[in-house]
Amino acid sequence: MSADLLIIEEVDHPPHTGKPNRKSRHLSSIMFSLILLILAFSLRFHLPYFSGLRYVAACYQDVKQTIDNYPALRWTYSLIDPEFQKKQEAIQDILTVLEKHETGLAEVTREELAEVIYEESTRNNHDPKFILAFIAIESSFQNWSVSEAGAKGLMQIMPYVAESIAKDLGIEWSGDRTLFNPFLNIKMGVHYLSRLLLDFKSPELAVTAYNYGPTYVKGLLDKKRKVPQDYYEKVAAMYHDLLTSTKREQSPPTDDEQLTELPI
Repeated sequence: MSADLLIIEEVDHPPHTGKPNRKSRHLSSIMFSLILLILAFSLRFHLPYFSGLRYVAACYQDVKQTIDNYPALRWTYSLIDPEFQKKQEAIQDILTVLEKHETGLAEVTREELAEVIYEESTRNNHDPKFILAFIAIESSFQNWSVSEAGAKGLMQIMPYVAESIAKDLGIEWSGDRTLFNPFLNIKMGVHYLSRLLLDFKSPELAVTAYNYGPTYVKGLLDKKRKVPQDYYEKVAAMYHDLLTSTKREQSPPTDDEQLTELPI
């Protein structure tokens, strides 16, 4: 399988059709007014402590955090912020995948995990489904998974590797307690994968190095020997399945859909 098999797909969700009825418009007005009240309260709260742009930015963050915590506010805000709506749809897609598997995590933790996967993926310029493909192959979405070699957690990180990554990220290292924290495991795993992508400059080699170890892969390259393809092909196939399953749920496939390469 060639190195350009792993690809990122940009999907534009079709616009909503139809006009809202009077009741919906009335409800939207009420919710929007509530948002304004929250904003006003935040401004009043921060007034003694902030000035200028710092003051506005701080208030904005308070309002965004409040909106994130209440589904009704999230829905209303999505009407005036398309990017916010796009983010919420992406997180829901991730949560849908998580809910199809036995993770060993509580429902509320899965919901928070979906947000973490989205945030860490986008922060490192990855399609969240690419990271989901890794989790699926590495641990089958089981948070308490331990490999025969000793790799642990959702993204199956070896303890000595995780300890080094935790130091780089400023995460307090507590052994298994850190590795089995699903949020920290994802954060460390995505960071490690991103570092491999920058190091090898090839999705195929980076993905293989994640499983076999970078030292082993570099040794094969130095000796001009063939790098194993099996793990890369598994991740690529899972990534393809996640893309096509989402596509089938959103709209029928077409012949002219374009794919873009994985950013590294």
